[in-house]
Amino acid sequence: MISFDINRFEIEIKKHASIRAMQRGITFKMIKVAIRSGKIERFGKCNLRFTKNYKNFKLICVDEICGNTIKIVTVVIK
Repeated sequence: MISFDINRFEIEIKKHASIRAMQRGITFKMIKVAIRSGKIERFGKCNLRFTKNYKNFKLICVDEICGNTIKIVTVVIK
């Protein structure tokens, strides 16, 4: 597991991610919980995947690190 301090980054939600969240019935509170308390996976040079398991589904936020900002690119429910 990676030691990653999320508090030193600003969170930015891209337009595509907010549209997909509305289409899939995901609230911004659910995204915030996934980022704050979900499992973090790094892939690629500057990409992250936050995963939060709920009772009936799994919420995945795919993000990109740009400097001191984490940009949420898209959200997926599995």
